[in-house]
Amino acid sequence: MNFFDRKQNNLSELSKLAILTVEIRYEQDVVLARQRARQIADQLGFDTQEQTRISTAISEIVRNAFLYAGGGKAEFSITKEPSQALLMRVSDSGSGIDNLPAILSGNHRSTTGMGLGLIGTKRLMDAVEIDSQAGRGTIVYLLKYLPKHSAILTQQQIGQLVDQLLRQDPQNPYAEVQQQNQELLTALEELRQQQEELTRLNQELEDTNRGVVALYAELNDRAESLQKASELKTRFLADLSHEFRTPLNGILNLSDMLLDHLDGDLGEEQEKQVTFIRRSAESLTELVNDLLDLAKVEAGKVEVNVTTFQVEELFGALRGMLRPLLSQNSAVKLVFEDGANLPVLYTDEGKISQILRNFVSNALKFTECGEVRVSAKPGADQTIVFTVSDTGIGIAIEDQQRIFEEFVQIDHPLQRRFKGTGLGLPLCKRLAELLGGSIGVSSSLEGGSTFCVTLPIRYQTASLPQPNDPKAQSTASINPSEVDQFAQKVLIIDDEATSRYTIAHLLSQLSCTAIEAKDGYEGLYRAKTEQPNAIVLDLLMPGIDGFEVLEQLKADSATRAIPVIIMTSKQVSATELKQLTQTRVVAVLSKQANLQSEAIAQLRTALLDAGLTC
Repeated sequence: MNFFDRKQNNLSELSKLAILTVEIRYEQDVVLARQRARQIADQLGFDTQEQTRISTAISEIVRNAFLYAGGGKAEFSITKEPSQALLMRVSDSGSGIDNLPAILSGNHRSTTGMGLGLIGTKRLMDAVEIDSQAGRGTIVYLLKYLPKHSAILTQQQIGQLVDQLLRQDPQNPYAEVQQQNQELLTALEELRQQQEELTRLNQELEDTNRGVVALYAELNDRAESLQKASELKTRFLADLSHEFRTPLNGILNLSDMLLDHLDGDLGEEQEKQVTFIRRSAESLTELVNDLLDLAKVEAGKVEVNVTTFQVEELFGALRGMLRPLLSQNSAVKLVFEDGANLPVLYTDEGKISQILRNFVSNALKFTECGEVRVSAKPGADQTIVFTVSDTGIGIAIEDQQRIFEEFVQIDHPLQRRFKGTGLGLPLCKRLAELLGGSIGVSSSLEGGSTFCVTLPIRYQTASLPQPNDPKAQSTASINPSEVDQFAQKVLIIDDEATSRYTIAHLLSQLSCTAIEAKDGYEGLYRAKTEQPNAIVLDLLMPGIDGFEVLEQLKADSATRAIPVIIMTSKQVSATELKQLTQTRVVAVLSKQANLQSEAIAQLRTALLDAGLTC
């Protein structure tokens, strides 16, 4: 049976050029075969290490032939193809090897050590072939490819090689043993150096591993710190909506009063200054609103107010809200495609409107001429796709993902004409994800942009009504006939003097008399003694807050029937709204009205719900 190395098959069939043959009859012939192998390897250009491997391999096989078969012969030759190599053939006429597979697999062990030499030889050579059968002897082929830098050997060159070998007298056995010992010592020294190098590398690796572990630990600590800082920032911004927005609303409302000349005329320079104050406050309000909205989404404090509505109704409302933006650039048309015949949506109309307003506002800013087109169409898997396309400056491909990162603004001459926070698109992205959808953009420089938001037609998780829900605002009502319409006193309970002043001014335009209380304790006292027709109550106050005031109003028979209008900058949750509607709250209004007329309209509606005429 034959056993071949993967690199070469049928070594016995290779075409070859003979070099010399060594007959193995005596023990010193084993030494001679080893010497000849090294000499041939030297002449063929093998380095010292390879010479040792070749001579060791042939010595091991020749010794096996002498010990187990009583002798044989070792033949050295050069193969012609497929590539030149040193081929050594060791043959004997012994009894053969009857357990060769077990020996080569490494499973055989004997007291003589038979088989270990064969396994070791296969590791030293490039290819080994063994042909052995019981009673017919053994033939072992050993092949070693010539060094890469060696030239192709011709028959004449091989003849010259043989002549040189014949002129070299064999060393005596003692000299060969001495050289073999020297080779062994050299090999041991190389192994020692390699072991020392390996030990050094292992130590360096251990040090590196310890450094990597320490680095990962430090990175984990920093990541946790950053995560905690981010969460703290988000909670901070989300919880400070009242503190941020209340003074800003006061500035806006007071500047409106001045500009409306309610308390007398302003000089030309004074009106210009107040106008600048108003514009600065509006810019700051926009920044604060974007920051707080984004923070609330990140903190999970934004609730989805699910309503049923038509796309056509949504587009109609957007058309009215966005019309003032067109006056800034008459060369741009805002086109809303027909929204009829589209599925009825069951989701948060306000958040979709916010997303589309942001898209359209950006499109109008960066489109100098042409049109901005708003459209909607059914998408796959029960979704609807809203699209806002423009003919503006466009966005480079490398910037199309960056624009959805916070505070990122693309450098462009047209961009410098408009100030912004860089928070609009990131907020839109978060709102779309909150509704179970996604945002995409396609654009090219000077080729316009198309923004789209894909949303489920039906929001999967419905929430309780939000503060702006008309159903929530009218859960309680009073029969107008039960109210003294000729003495419409309204008690204002608010810790902010600016807010009390602003609300009192709004009430004066609704023919109502305002009574002010600077905290909850004073408010409860005045509600009992003054018996107002309605109460305008803030929720966030020192001492006792608005929720506690409502409970005490409800518990007192003298005040439980007084209708209450909540007017606050706090974002009221669904749970809090449910708590409010169990009392005499008839409306929940926000202090964030941007226009005085809007605030008056909301307050008038709330007073009508409370049964007052205005």
